[in-house]
Amino acid sequence: MQALSHDPAPHPRLGTIETIVVDSRTLSCDGGLGALGHPRVFLRIAHHQTFCPYCSRLFVLNPDAPAGDAH
Repeated sequence: MQALSHDPAPHPRLGTIETIVVDSRTLSCDGGLGALGHPRVFLRIAHHQTFCPYCSRLFVLNPDAPAGDAH
């Protein structure tokens, strides 16, 4: 029986971008993984998407998101 690896470090595949669909224009990103992430940054989606300047995650606004978060 093979032991499971408990390596929490991300292993991104080259050429892929992690895309996260959100319901709010205001959000925060810390890279995930707790202490292995990055400093928390607060982001705002102006049109329909934005990306994190630290980890390059792409945040896309859900087309069905409530319009009340437009301020």
